Amino acid sequence: MGTIAIIAAVILGISFMTFVALFGRLPALRNTPISFLHRLIWIHLPNGLLAVDRTLTNGRLTSSLTRLARYLWYDQHPTILIFFFLLLAIGEYLYLPVAWPQLSFTHKVLGTLAMLFPYLFLYLSAFTDPGTIKAETHVREMARYPYDFSLFHPGTTCETCRLLKPARSKHCSICKKCVGRMDHHCIFINNCVGANNQRWFILLLLSTAILTLYGGVLGLGIIRSKIQARFPYWTLMPWCTSTEAWQDGTLDFHRWLVLWSWGLQSGVAMGSVTLLALLTTPLVWGLLGYHLWLVYCGTTTNETMKWQDWQAEMHEGGVYKRRMDSTQNRVKDLKVEPAWTRWPVEAEQIMVRTDDGKPPRSSHRLPGEGEWEAVWRLKDVENLYDIGLWDNLVDVFLPYFMFKEAKGRSPVDEREFGRERGRHRRRSS
Repeated sequence: MGTIAIIAAVILGISFMTFVALFGRLPALRNTPISFLHRLIWIHLPNGLLAVDRTLTNGRLTSSLTRLARYLWYDQHPTILIFFFLLLAIGEYLYLPVAWPQLSFTHKVLGTLAMLFPYLFLYLSAFTDPGTIKAETHVREMARYPYDFSLFHPGTTCETCRLLKPARSKHCSICKKCVGRMDHHCIFINNCVGANNQRWFILLLLSTAILTLYGGVLGLGIIRSKIQARFPYWTLMPWCTSTEAWQDGTLDFHRWLVLWSWGLQSGVAMGSVTLLALLTTPLVWGLLGYHLWLVYCGTTTNETMKWQDWQAEMHEGGVYKRRMDSTQNRVKDLKVEPAWTRWPVEAEQIMVRTDDGKPPRSSHRLPGEGEWEAVWRLKDVENLYDIGLWDNLVDVFLPYFMFKEAKGRSPVDEREFGRERGRHRRRSS
């Protein structure tokens, strides 16, 4: 049991700390133990160590560690990408010598595919341009989405890139560039997840989730078969063991654990990888489920945080909305807005916040028509970028899909923006 306990404790500890590091800052986890642990690990504990170092070394050690930490967390480098690649490769190197001879032909074929796909999608996620916004692509990216006048308003300029920020874009402080439909910067692929590579990132999560689950279950079956070949009365789940084995003393809970430990030790490398796969599977499937939920909602990680900020403002009061011009031919300011976009719908509302909690006084300077209405809940606000599950999936997996015709007005080079238009033409919704 000692082997099982040590392996499980190490793997569970690594998995839990990874979860806290990745999700501790999510707005949905505010005021939870996960958020507290994140602040403890990344704020309070470093501050305590900083105070000790100032006393002992006058801050020299902290200065060196800070430079290293800034490089690891705030500079673009392949360290974590290489770690992820080696985790896959070394795990398979330890797992296959024991497992492969015991697999059927079907499992060998399926297992080979399950192992290859994560490498393929890791490469595509890491080395596909996520949708970098620069002078030569700026017009195309401006025509990708309309402004919703809630999260994204026209006329905002990126202070670093010196370009108008297209709707749904964000400047990445790590990659030092603006990215279209920015979701987040992922250290595991050493790249941003944006409009052009989100599909590969989701497929990377899916293929990795399938690999860990498939490999874990397959390894568990091999270990079970090895134990049952020598101790037929043993079962994977103790409550499934025959009553006679428990009553006559052939098996008790302690002996069940001893046999389980024996099965692991007879192939400790494969057993360790099996436990690693099984214990990390929920984390990978959770990440996949989260990103599929974002697709279902027609939003991104970046936008989710913005919506949570709006929710906090709503709780305090001072958030107002009113409808946009009822005509479909709203006159746009072409100095800061594209003449048209490929998106099938336009903004139906404008939402603003005020410092004094009262409706905007200078209404004539803001677009829209009618009276201002106080907003207290997010569900009372329309998400312009949620056009239904199917079309949301189309937008992710066909990032240049033309949801509507240009109608003769083209602010972009058709050869650049419409390369998939001929193959994937559909009617405007």
